This record gives sequence, C-alpha cells and structure tokens, in this order.
Amino acid sequence: MKKIGFLSFGHWTPSPQSQTRTAADSLLQAIDLAVAAEEAGADGAYFRVHHFARQHASPFPLLAAIGARTSRIEIGTGVIDMRYENPLYMAEDAGAADLISGGRLQLGVSRGSPEQVVDGWRYFGHVPAEGESDADMARAHTERFLDVLKGEGFARPNPRPMFANPPGLLRVEPYSDGLRDRIWWGSSSNATARWAAGLGMNLQSSTLKNDESGEPLHVQQRKQIEAYREAWRAAGHTREPRVSVSRSVFPLTDGRDRAYFGREGGSRDQIGHIDENTRAIFGRSYAAEPDALVKQLAEDEAIAAADTLLLTVPNQLGVDYNVHVIESVLTHVAPALGWR
Repeated sequence: MKKIGFLSFGHWTPSPQSQTRTAADSLLQAIDLAVAAEEAGADGAYFRVHHFARQHASPFPLLAAIGARTSRIEIGTGVIDMRYENPLYMAEDAGAADLISGGRLQLGVSRGSPEQVVDGWRYFGHVPAEGESDADMARAHTERFLDVLKGEGFARPNPRPMFANPPGLLRVEPYSDGLRDRIWWGSSSNATARWAAGLGMNLQSSTLKNDESGEPLHVQQRKQIEAYREAWRAAGHTREPRVSVSRSVFPLTDGRDRAYFGREGGSRDQIGHIDENTRAIFGRSYAAEPDALVKQLAEDEAIAAADTLLLTVPNQLGVDYNVHVIESVLTHVAPALGWR
C-alpha cells in the first residue's frame, strides 16, 4: 500500500493557452484541486514554494484554506526554502495551519533550489554568519524550527504582562502537538538524507538529485533511501519514518492525454548542473497506456522503496484535467501495482 498525492508548482502565466493566468487563479484552483483530489481518493495535496516567481510562494494561507475545506487529505509542501524563513514566525504559521486542518500538515523543508534572483534570501533579511554558507544558514534555520516545534518554553515572561501568563518560560503559540514528527527534509544528496535522519525528519527524495554515481535516478534514489533508513536506525528513533518520491505520471486513456503527453513515452533521465560545481540528474516522465505504464513503474526502484508517491501535476491545464490525471492513476495504475 502507498499513499498517493499530488505536487503542484502553482505556475501561472497571462497566456491565452493557460488555464491559470493570475496569482488568484493559481491559489483558488489549488484549493479546488485539493478538494477534488480528496473526493477522488488521493491521500495528499502538496505544493512547491518558489520566491520571486509566478508560482506558489507563501504556503501557509493556502494550506490553512485547504485545511478548512477538506477533512481527510494530507496537506503539505515540497519544499519550503529555509534560507528565507524566520523559524519562530514559521512555527506560529505552521501551528495555526495544522490546528485548522486537524493535524494533517506534512511540511517539506530544505536548503532550496536555484533561484530566480541572486541571493534572494538577503532581501528577506537573512544573511549567513561569517564563515557560513547559505546552505549552512538553511540548516541552522531548520534546526531552530525543529527545536521550537517541541513546544518547550524558552522565552522569559514579562513580570507585568498585558494578559496573565502560565507559569514558567513561554513557548511560541499556537502550538500543535505532533507537528514535529510531520516535518520532511527535501534531500538531493545521500549526505543530507543521513543528516535529516539524525534529526528525526521524514525524507522527500528530490526529483532533482546530485548525480553521485552515474546510475539512473531511480537507482540513486533507492540507495539514498537505504542510506537514510540506516542512519535513522543508528540514531535510535522509535517511530517509523516516512519517505516520498515525486514523479510525472500520465496514463494515456483518452484523446486529451495523448495530445498533451503522447510524445513523452520516450522520456529519459536528464543531466544538468545546479551550479558550476554540482552535476545533477533529473527524472524522466512516465506516459503510456495503463498496461505499459504499470510495467514501467514496477521497475522504478525508488518508488518501490518509498511509502509515498507524489504525482507532479501540470496545474496550468486546469483543475478538471488534473483531477482526471489523478483519478486515472488511482483507477488504472495503482491497483495493478498493489498500491491500492
């Protein structure tokens, strides 16, 4: 059995070919898609976070709105760039959204991806300490965020407060019990997967991964997941961790599918460079008739190793079409693979 959700980047563009032409379109359609996905039987609604781009950026108003409109589906991110975040303010926002949803938040966080602007986090008031890189800063923000989510008091109360305080040191409010165990790290390398395991975070294996062995992406991800789980056991955590991978999966069941994705059948992994020093591998798309798709996905070692699959959706094709894609996977693919 697998949890199956969708992952949306929330693109919008003022093009007549797009069904999502404004930021308002992107946000409102995301809510509608999450509601429809829950009705279709999907397990998760996840959203990418990009700053300075025509995509989803500020996740918590969106997650809270979805939490208020749904009752079962997990809601989360994949991922929030922690270089941009104030950990305490983020803990307040996350606690509120989690309480609104009844404890369904699944927050993916990470160091972030290549940006639209140079050092965009500086505009948000965050500067690495002397001798620290932006990646170091992201991990430091993450560790502080995780500490705050424990719910332990740390702030000295005012002896003459406006309102009466509970005894002892104060914590960030609102506090949502259990959220600490529902934080995921979006990892593009084996080393950061091990680091995340040590801190007790779940793992989102990034579709854009450092090419560490020259092997196909799904093999590298499977080995990354194994390294993560080994580190998790070594750290002595008592609960079972969650692991997700994301894929573009399109069962070709009607004319729309074939028109949009019929040429994707020969897709292969792609190689590129995140920066001048980092060679990366990016995953293929899966597009085929359902029977052929089942055979292809059965050979994906990372999907087999993960407990959660996130379907990357082409949100600019509109809510109705994306619901059709999700339903097609749930109906024509998942049962044949034993995921349902």
